[in-house]
Amino acid sequence: MTTPSLGVLLPRDLPADRVLEHARRAEALGFDELWVVEDLGFRGGAAQAAAVLAATERIHVGIGIVPAASRDVAFAAMDAATLARLFPGRTTFGVGHGMPDWMRSVGRWPARPLTYLEEYTVALRALLRGETVTTAPGAQVVLDGVALDPSSVPEVVPDVLLGVRGPRSLAAAGRVAEGVVLAEPCAPAYVRAAVAQVAAPAPPRVVTYDVAAVDDDEARALAVARTGLAWIGEPDWAPHVAPLPFAADLADLRARCASPEEFAAALPDAWVRELALAGTPADVRERVTARGDAGATTCVLFPTGPDPVAALESLARVR
Repeated sequence: MTTPSLGVLLPRDLPADRVLEHARRAEALGFDELWVVEDLGFRGGAAQAAAVLAATERIHVGIGIVPAASRDVAFAAMDAATLARLFPGRTTFGVGHGMPDWMRSVGRWPARPLTYLEEYTVALRALLRGETVTTAPGAQVVLDGVALDPSSVPEVVPDVLLGVRGPRSLAAAGRVAEGVVLAEPCAPAYVRAAVAQVAAPAPPRVVTYDVAAVDDDEARALAVARTGLAWIGEPDWAPHVAPLPFAADLADLRARCASPEEFAAALPDAWVRELALAGTPADVRERVTARGDAGATTCVLFPTGPDPVAALESLARVR
């Protein structure tokens, strides 16, 4: 039996004046990790991480994820190294492709996305180790004798994880990164399939995100979780649901529903239990352990309901 670390997500749309409150409360409640997101139009990942690291004392902070093509790799290395120098051992830096539509809207979708991400990750990790990097002629990521100043090279080099989901991208994570960030939903069957595709020489770090709701009344918890599952079933999430026995039925239900809200309301309880970490504290502990047995090393809970900060109190009961 494997028990992953327990993390909590900082919602991207949480009002700015509650961000530090959320981080401090998560630490006080004993969560191991806090993960911030960088979605177009919301808040920057490194800026959020710096703020919450400074406002807390212990909790580990992950950025999940920075879209690689949005940030020059040398300057991304400066961000990651600064966080690691100021807060040794408390950061993880996640990078990924980013959402294609977002990246195209800012003119940053690479011609060869997977090649770009691999080259970017190799260069980022080398810079963080204090190496001088010159990329090969014709490479998509261009560096010519670039290095961090010795005073900026972190003594504790942060892990770099890839936030990816396709089989070729997961395989790349096994070659060039310390692990992966898997966006929700992360049922054990999906985690197991993803870890097999990573195929790293050593067991990878595997961070999972899941919609979460905890209540002594399971029905209430499932009802709250449904609000966070309304978007499940969109075509680009197929890898997440494909390993599940009800994948075809879920796609059919999605096609028959006129709105995301109708779809969420129609989800059978059994599917919600699989697609979210929702139920009584004992139920959710069991499902977290199942994800750990499938290969997850950190389970990040995505607070749902009208007040994400208040939801931390109930989610902490899973510890």
